[in-house]
Amino acid sequence: MECGLCPNGCVIGPGGIGSCRVRTNRGGVLYADSFGVVSSSQVDPIEKKPLYHFWPGTEIFSVGGWGCNLHCSFCQNWSISQEFNAEKQVFSPHEVVDAAILSGAPSIAYTYNEPLISLEFVRECAMIGREKGLNSVAVTNGYVSEESGRDAIEVIDAFNIDIKGMSEMFYSRNCSGRLAPVLDFCCMVKASGRHLELTNLVIPGENDRYSELEELVRWVVNNLGRDVPVHFSAYRPQYKMTNPATGTDVLNRAFDIARNHLDYVYLGNVLMERGQNSLCPQCQACLIKRHGYSIAVVGVNRGKCIKCGFLLEGFLWRVQSES
Repeated sequence: MECGLCPNGCVIGPGGIGSCRVRTNRGGVLYADSFGVVSSSQVDPIEKKPLYHFWPGTEIFSVGGWGCNLHCSFCQNWSISQEFNAEKQVFSPHEVVDAAILSGAPSIAYTYNEPLISLEFVRECAMIGREKGLNSVAVTNGYVSEESGRDAIEVIDAFNIDIKGMSEMFYSRNCSGRLAPVLDFCCMVKASGRHLELTNLVIPGENDRYSELEELVRWVVNNLGRDVPVHFSAYRPQYKMTNPATGTDVLNRAFDIARNHLDYVYLGNVLMERGQNSLCPQCQACLIKRHGYSIAVVGVNRGKCIKCGFLLEGFLWRVQSES
């Protein structure tokens, strides 16, 4: 059987399993063995996803599973993304939503591993959550087929998509995947009107060249718009990759390149004063002040910059009438 979930297009023989490790052919029927199998769950600040413009300052109930349809040599969560433990506890979609409601968080994040390889489970959870007034967030590699992408967009309110590099060679060599489908999905999400933020893990010697960072930024501007937030995140040696950790000089270079073209640029996975706060694109006044995961909305009133009145499109606030 051919699995159409993602661009891998795995052809799975009887008793076989897809490259994601969670979709199997049993008796000529394709099963999602990961349905409801949870590796971890906890309440996080929404900024940890990272989402800086979607209900900033709120908490989010985060749930993760097992497996991934990419095999990145630098994966930061390889212990769950490159394995599948079917013996872990199984939860129904109703149980996940009930746990989120009990936590008091207004949103659920599908995260930690690649959530969209368990699209059927994510869809059911998200639809039930929507009925209960919960937002749904997907932290994803964006490596999905067009049909699966449409199915995800239908139920997910906000996406953080990881663009790992801007060359097909990088994806082939380091991720066993392709770049083009990820970019296509980014465009689909933007066109749908769903909230979108991007993350790029900056790896020394792999995707940190000036030309590649410039290409990423220009692609975002030309295809998504300058108001889409981009998070440059510091890499640390993990899994199979031993390159040195990302230095602050590299992140500063990425920030300088991006700020020439983008309204909102952030630096993550490192303690730096730069690249933390949200600034008004028009007057550069501080809108949201951040120190770690301590958040203060200091320059916004009713969705506008207090100082110059600029309308802050692309931000979604918990109580819009008060922010």
